[in-house]
Amino acid sequence: MAPNAPKKPAKAVRSPRRAQKAAPHRAQKAPPARRAGKATAHEARAAYGEIQQAVRHLEKSIAEIQQGLRKAERKLEAEARARIRALRRDARGQLAVLKSKQREAAVTMKRVSAAAGGSWADVREMVDSVLADVRATAAAAVKRFRTALGA
Repeated sequence: MAPNAPKKPAKAVRSPRRAQKAAPHRAQKAPPARRAGKATAHEARAAYGEIQQAVRHLEKSIAEIQQGLRKAERKLEAEARARIRALRRDARGQLAVLKSKQREAAVTMKRVSAAAGGSWADVREMVDSVLADVRATAAAAVKRFRTALGA
């Protein structure tokens, strides 16, 4: 260009103050969208945290229930073992009673048959009496065990 050529007018330069005023005006429009995004993300994180906390609470509840079930199962098993021991003790006692009645019946039969001297009607009557007593005792024992077992 020629040194004497007319210069083009320079572009209008905005003053820094005017640039500051313009920037906030434009900045005010954009942040609400960003805030909404941040608020949504924050709400999502809060909801996710609440869900995680609820899941952890459920896991603890499940663990407590399982622990309670195991404890109840052990208690029931212990009670059942104690009941079985008591039933066995009772059964041994009842068996001892029945065996003693059996021995008593055998001894009585020998005595009666020797004393009767041929009167089998008396022997039969005595044996029937002893057997009825033994049957009643055995029936009572069986009934007691059936009710104990719930059958």
